[in-house]
Amino acid sequence: MPALGRLRYLDALPDANARPRGTLLLIHGFPLNARMWEGQLAFAAARGWRVIAPDLTVVATPGATVDDFAGVAIDLLDGLHIEGAVVGGLSMGGYVTFALVRHAARYVRGLMLADTRSQADTPEGVEGRKKMLQLLKDQGPAAIADQMIPKLIGETTKRTRPELADRLRAIIMTNPAEAIGGAINALMTRPDATPLLASIHVPTLVIVGAEDTLTPPALAEDLHRGIAGSQLEVIAGAGHMPNMEAPAAFNTALAEFLDRRV
Repeated sequence: MPALGRLRYLDALPDANARPRGTLLLIHGFPLNARMWEGQLAFAAARGWRVIAPDLTVVATPGATVDDFAGVAIDLLDGLHIEGAVVGGLSMGGYVTFALVRHAARYVRGLMLADTRSQADTPEGVEGRKKMLQLLKDQGPAAIADQMIPKLIGETTKRTRPELADRLRAIIMTNPAEAIGGAINALMTRPDATPLLASIHVPTLVIVGAEDTLTPPALAEDLHRGIAGSQLEVIAGAGHMPNMEAPAAFNTALAEFLDRRV
């Protein structure tokens, strides 16, 4: 995994003989890291897009915010001399994407918002995050993996691809406790992005797993209604991680969006 300063990132380049179509910047969810996007790196060879996925766990600190994470993503684009990208984020990655739009919309050629929401945490949600921070302090990353994995994957995946739980656990367990704590802080302090939706005028794809219980399809429909001209795709048989649970369907939806809209 290459690095720019302290930041590590995945970077898949198109074939040297292919006409480059642009850059796809993918921002990971919680409590994962850039490796969750490995199934989307094929967009480089197959579709001619450069695919970059920053690993935010390297720069997460106990006081991290979504603005901090967005700043890291912007610094990465600057450091790689990329003037514009289609920016995609899943779950927490969606919150970071909203922050990037707030602070540096000039970089954004298009958006992909997967299994995320625009609303801030409710007071009850903040209390839940605080309990998670205490769980992390008392029992470490393994306890966070135990709590989160059943919520990340849908019932179909649990029946037909139980090995994906092991894959998620392996990714989570590579993250230091400090990084997981920093991400929790970013989640519970994020601002409400709902007022931002009406100002988004770039091509936007909203994706959600049909079996997602963390950010269910109703929240994706809210985003779709709030962003004029956006496209909504519901991935059957997937929960909160459709890019990993149903990669073929997810990649097809994203490819068609990039081909037709961007």
